[in-house]
Amino acid sequence: MDAPPSGSGTVSDAAEDAPVRDAAAAVAAGRAPAAGVPVPPDATAAPVATEDPEGSPFGPRTRAVLATGVVLALVAGLVLRFWTRSDLWLDEALTVNIARRPLHELPSLLRHDGAPPLYYVMLHFWMGAFGTSDLAVRSLSGVIGVITVPLAWLAGKRLGGRTVAWGTMLLVATSPFAVRYDTENRMYALVALLTVLGFLALDRALRRPAAGNLVAVAAVSALLLYTHYWALYLLATTFLWLAYQAWRGRPEWRRGAWSALVAGVVGCLTFLPWLPTFIFQSRHTGTPWAMPATFAAMVNAVASFAGGSTSQGRALALAFFALAGLALFGLAVDRRHVDVDLRTRPPGRPLTIVVAGTLALAIIGGFASKSAFDARYASVVFIPLLLLVALGLTVFRDRRIRTGVLAGAAVLGLAASVSNIWTNRTQAGEVATAIAASGRPGDVVAYCPDQLGPAVDRLLPAGRYRQITFPRGTGPAIINWVDYAAAVRAASPLTFAQHVEAMAAGGHQVFVVWAPGYQSYGVRCEGIVQTLQADPAYHATGLVVGNSTTFYQPMYLVRLSPTGS
Repeated sequence: MDAPPSGSGTVSDAAEDAPVRDAAAAVAAGRAPAAGVPVPPDATAAPVATEDPEGSPFGPRTRAVLATGVVLALVAGLVLRFWTRSDLWLDEALTVNIARRPLHELPSLLRHDGAPPLYYVMLHFWMGAFGTSDLAVRSLSGVIGVITVPLAWLAGKRLGGRTVAWGTMLLVATSPFAVRYDTENRMYALVALLTVLGFLALDRALRRPAAGNLVAVAAVSALLLYTHYWALYLLATTFLWLAYQAWRGRPEWRRGAWSALVAGVVGCLTFLPWLPTFIFQSRHTGTPWAMPATFAAMVNAVASFAGGSTSQGRALALAFFALAGLALFGLAVDRRHVDVDLRTRPPGRPLTIVVAGTLALAIIGGFASKSAFDARYASVVFIPLLLLVALGLTVFRDRRIRTGVLAGAAVLGLAASVSNIWTNRTQAGEVATAIAASGRPGDVVAYCPDQLGPAVDRLLPAGRYRQITFPRGTGPAIINWVDYAAAVRAASPLTFAQHVEAMAAGGHQVFVVWAPGYQSYGVRCEGIVQTLQADPAYHATGLVVGNSTTFYQPMYLVRLSPTGS
């Protein structure tokens, strides 16, 4: 995994004439930094130890075992990106329903949904080629995730040589966060791909601000904005940092930083045609299903990259925090000692600024716009964070320690990822099966809230049942998020229940799919169920009990059969 040992502190790959392996050594050598973002000048700082000065401590057999382990970990990580038995949950089913519509309808649909268009356009053409099965629609994210893995290796090599390259690639390949969202037909895998491409484009533009490199910076900036709105926070943090470097950075950096900044701004100008839609969405859609987060969400976001609340995930999260701290503060003394440099280490500063600054801006922006903070939105800093974690490996001079730490992280990541195979994200499958077992053509299926509708509707036979959702009384395929909280408050549970009964006139059954605890709903869904159960014209039977422990999207199902039937 590592380059040949070198007695000097500035290790380079002579065979490939690669960039200096770490940014601190680049400063000492008087060269542009080998990083995706320029490093603040610190000519007196000692370089990060990236290689074992006494050569490889491993014999041929051990190296063969390690190589086999790396291959197996990579293969397992790639296979897991296409292997899950979960039904599509709300966001996935809704994404398919929007993306399958004609392209000219997407702007209007997304205006009421709250998302940018790029992923939906890609999914539209992908489904045209491969179909709309669960495996087909999720494979787009899986393919994107597979492409990201080798690019992560390249990004790591640009940052800190082959140690960081292998570390970054293995961490990305075995990341529970990446596996989870590479098996979901949403835009988060695409966000990760674009951020690693942005890192590489910015690295080249900083060292050599040629036209092609600057066009790449502009293109990635534009594509990020059209993929996820949290890219605004990432780009704002990066642009502020570039502006500082163009003003106060080393003279040889200033031209590249200034040119990259201009290129990024030009790329953002391509967002202007979509700006009216974005402004409307920010005023009327937001995230009405959750409250804005506190700054503790920054910690939770990083923990989610390691696998969330599982035992393996908690252990991996501790390793991530420790390695990120070493990347920022750690200074290798010898094989067994690491000092803490309170001035912070130059190679880790830019990545720390990007990760912490983006998350901080996101939380502040969430309070200002009354929108929620969700860990999956933090995918905009997923790659920078793992680059920082991999950089922390270089603080250990002993290659055996580096290898052991990385191997442990990869094993924990895979262990936390395996449960994604059988974990079902929604209870829609149980609900649809229960409806199919006793439902008849013309029966009514009512949803409260409407957010349960897309996942269940996808699994029901088309046209067999009449379906309606609370609060707007519309069908289950599309959710209108515009002024959503106001629509919930304005809707009457009693009126909705009466309308459902009228739809079922003539001896039809009513199936009520509902769940408690949704933001803005209070006890409205419970009120609908109780009103229908209290009607002597119906006999109520509970068919499915919501399970919030097992399912990310739990549901209850109550069947109301006409009395005497």
